Amino acid sequence: MTRPYEQLQKMGIQLPPLSVPAAAYVPYVQTGSLIFLSGHIAKKPDGQPWLGRLGQTMDTAQGQQAARSICIELLGTLHAALASQGKDLGSVKRIVKVMSLVCSTPDFNEQHLVTNGCSELLGQVFGAAGEHARSAFGVVAIPRGSCVEIEMIAEVS
Repeated sequence: MTRPYEQLQKMGIQLPPLSVPAAAYVPYVQTGSLIFLSGHIAKKPDGQPWLGRLGQTMDTAQGQQAARSICIELLGTLHAALASQGKDLGSVKRIVKVMSLVCSTPDFNEQHLVTNGCSELLGQVFGAAGEHARSAFGVVAIPRGSCVEIEMIAEVS
């Protein structure tokens, strides 16, 4: 078992299966050593979208939980992308970039803290290879009414 899976197991995290896209796109695309993961929305444990607007119906801590849940979904997609090549998360050389969209009110200014829910988990799972460049934006709406959407780029061996 490689380090990422050991870390996930220690945290009691089980990766979800690859989810079916909700529109006309694919869950991931690989070009060279980079895997681009499509945006994943926050979902509750029952699989329904995690609805809300930061600064109105949700606080930063709840947003961080939503971002963490997305990270688990992203890791499930990355695992599936690698498994299709006979590889696993141990093949990740680096998480290159995370982009986060946070449905928020105009005066909410903690999108970066919400996104930490994803970034911190990546660091716990991959160590130094989980350190990444990042953008976090406040937006007026996200598909299906979700509170957060995150996409990711990973470099693999």
